[in-house]
Amino acid sequence: VQLQASGGGLVQPGGSLRLSCAASGSIFSINTMNWYRQAPGKQLELVARITSGGSTNYADSVKGRFTISRDNAKNTVYLQMNSLKPEDTAVYYCKYVRGMVTSWGQGTLVTVSS
Repeated sequence: VQLQASGGGLVQPGGSLRLSCAASGSIFSINTMNWYRQAPGKQLELVARITSGGSTNYADSVKGRFTISRDNAKNTVYLQMNSLKPEDTAVYYCKYVRGMVTSWGQGTLVTVSS
C-alpha cells in the first residue's frame, strides 16, 4: 500500500488546514487509517484514527478541534484541523493498518505561526 499525504503549509494561530492522505495499491476494505505527528525534538504522537466502519479516536490535545474522516470510494482519509495552535506545528504522517500490515506516508509539514 502506498500513501500520499498532502495539504500541509503555514497557517496563523486560530486558522484551519485540511490534510489528505490518498492510498493506492493492495488495499483491504477493512482497515484503520491513522494520523500521527512529530514535532521538533518530540516523540511521534498518534493524533487520530478512523476504522473502515467510521469509528474514531483522538488525542486529548486535539479533541474538539480536529476531525478525521474518510472516503472509502476514493481510498482517502482526511484530517480537518481547526483552531490551530503553535503547538500543533509538526510533520504529520498518515498510516495504514490492516492486521500486521502497515504502511506510512511521506509526511506533510504543518507550521502554525504568526
